[in-house]
Amino acid sequence: MTTTAPRLGTAVARLLILAAALLGTLLAGAAPASAHAALTGSDPRDGAVVATAPKEVNLTFSEQVAMSADSIRVLDPAGRRADTGEMRDLCSGSVVRYGVGLRAGLPDGTYTVAWQTVSADSHPIAGAFTFSIGAPSATAVALPEQNAGGGLVGGLYGIARYLSYASFAVLVGGGAFVLACWPRGAGVRPVQRTVVRAWLTLTVATLAMLLLRSPYTGSGELSDAFDLAGLKAVLETKTGAALTSRLLLLGAAALFVAVLFGSYARRTDPKERKDLAFGLGLGGTVVAAGIAGTWALAEHASTGIQPGIAMPVDILHLLAVAAWLGGLTVLLVALYRAPSVERSAVERFSKVAFGSVLVLAATGLYQSWRQVGSWSALTDTRYGQLLLVKIGLLAVLLGIAWVSRRWTQRLADPTPTEAGDEAESEEAGTADGTTAGDEAGEQAEAEEGMALVGAASEPGPETVAESHPDPERAAQLARQRAAVATARRKRERDADPERAGLRRSVLTEAAVAVVLLAVTTVLTSTEPGRTEEEAGRTGSTAGSAAVPDRPVDIRLPFDTGGVDGKGVVRLSLDPGRTGANALHLFVERPNGKPLDVPEVKVALTLKAKDVGPLPVAPDRIQTGHWSASGVQIPMPGEWTIQVTVRTSDIDQTTIDKNVKIG
Repeated sequence: MTTTAPRLGTAVARLLILAAALLGTLLAGAAPASAHAALTGSDPRDGAVVATAPKEVNLTFSEQVAMSADSIRVLDPAGRRADTGEMRDLCSGSVVRYGVGLRAGLPDGTYTVAWQTVSADSHPIAGAFTFSIGAPSATAVALPEQNAGGGLVGGLYGIARYLSYASFAVLVGGGAFVLACWPRGAGVRPVQRTVVRAWLTLTVATLAMLLLRSPYTGSGELSDAFDLAGLKAVLETKTGAALTSRLLLLGAAALFVAVLFGSYARRTDPKERKDLAFGLGLGGTVVAAGIAGTWALAEHASTGIQPGIAMPVDILHLLAVAAWLGGLTVLLVALYRAPSVERSAVERFSKVAFGSVLVLAATGLYQSWRQVGSWSALTDTRYGQLLLVKIGLLAVLLGIAWVSRRWTQRLADPTPTEAGDEAESEEAGTADGTTAGDEAGEQAEAEEGMALVGAASEPGPETVAESHPDPERAAQLARQRAAVATARRKRERDADPERAGLRRSVLTEAAVAVVLLAVTTVLTSTEPGRTEEEAGRTGSTAGSAAVPDRPVDIRLPFDTGGVDGKGVVRLSLDPGRTGANALHLFVERPNGKPLDVPEVKVALTLKAKDVGPLPVAPDRIQTGHWSASGVQIPMPGEWTIQVTVRTSDIDQTTIDKNVKIG
């Protein structure tokens, strides 16, 4: 019994429903987009109770962030602004710290610190915590329930991101499939439509992201998408520059598509066609790499460790994904909509896909190490868990691809007679301005023509054209007979078990690829496992803990009780780890101006190991600034830093703070 291919509508509907169900399950459990940057410390820290009102509130982040004048807000128990709105950049070396000044004379009670910013990899982050002056109190502050990047705007922005990735893959992979695997496909109308629609989708999605960027990282209100001031601010950011560059490169991509499906498709001279293919391949590769670079420039690859290596690797990864999954999409369209696809074309794509998988494996391994960093992060963080899901889907995809390859090996090329018939049908269609794919899609009209002219007994199209007195009617009958012949060959082709098996396997492969691409999109907006673990380790001691390889930076108010006895000591210990460290100490008045004191002493104690106190005698550099080099920290742990400040012959005080030194 002959095996027949499944009907396109039924098969596609079933697999797309399955893909949508898997995608919905995935996204239903997805939290709003986190980011590469994380809050690693604050002063005062969350839940702290301080005796006197601090002069400012400082926040420390794991990576660089973009701060605006309103990024940090401090609210008093009644919900009124307690900060001055004056943002201070306190970044130093590898320390990413920002602060906002507080108003003088703040009463006792619980204060709320709400912050919102954008990480260097383009994703918005936000949070809030409280501290108390004197003693905790009730507070009337109600923080917004919606997380940064959430709500309707966040959902629309996420859809645009997914569509941009998918359409980029189809645009680049479709063009590569035609040039490298199936040059005859440049003249096939369904293939042309698929690639052109991918270009349109990518352009519209990029415009949508550009308009939604301001409310996505700010207010969350959809109406702000058309705020010109917000759009201007977006254009000045790294993400805005990347999206604008993508639009410009899409203009070059439009020229590539026009030449590919225009001049190249019409070329008949082999040498001219080869030369044009070389030019298209070179130019298309440059444009595709440029578009891929707009993602690398603005997202995870541009921040964190080794960005100089990570960005080219990310571009290669995206191009490999496009060559495989985009080519797979166009192959699926060709298998269902084109008159025929030669076995040689499928075999060439199989080699391209194999090379893409090798590139994906190498680049994916590096990206996984860079973003995860440890086995515990692979299993205990959301990023690591999504990565495991992606690896599982990739394994399934490779298994289905292996099945497709076996069907390809059994697939026979059309016989010379069939190939001649198909060429004749294509010529007949071209004479009327249509393609064979269009004729196959008009089977109902063809069958009607068959009834009119008598399929079994009528002479060929040329005979009909010559014998019929009405030339227009003769041409119509000739076209109908050609369409009937095409439909008949399509039915015979559908009855080919090898071709039907290949169609089913490629369709299944494409459905799994849809979900795989969705997981990849979620991964790009999820906080990497390495950052999440690091933030978790420092979260319990935020404000007093030192992040490994980052300086200890603490602030200690003091009051010796005498004249000019009040002030603040700011102490920095760099690099804040075991071994030799540089100590800088600043003594300031309550108004922030330097305070000259007769003597400052520092001592370090590790109580858990009975080490210390280790005395440090800093040298006076200038008014209010003391320094010491080569301060030795013999071992890691929870160290107590004691600072003794003497403001007169009889007035002095000792203040201390615990810090974790790695």
